[in-house]
Amino acid sequence: MSKPPVHAFFVGRALAEALYEQLESAATNAFSELGKFDAEQRERLRQFTDRVVERANRASDEAMQTRTGTASTTTIQDIHPADLQATIDELRAEVALVRSELQRYRSSLP
Repeated sequence: MSKPPVHAFFVGRALAEALYEQLESAATNAFSELGKFDAEQRERLRQFTDRVVERANRASDEAMQTRTGTASTTTIQDIHPADLQATIDELRAEVALVRSELQRYRSSLP
């Protein structure tokens, strides 16, 4: 390899290969980190959603126990469609009663 142009060619070729390997490694690492970040965010979102649903279920259970008393152990899944309609009718009746009481109270104010 006494000829400088031939030597320069091989140096350039080795430099290009080394740069390509570095670029490939950097791109692979970047995509790997992006994939890990995406997976972590999806897991955090899933955990957050689970916590929200759990809180909603607890609040619903507490509301049902408060409404029906502590002796009742029925859950929303235990209520049949007919029972659900009866519950809706009861709630409508209670709302109507509260409205009439509120209207009577407001009319009694000076």
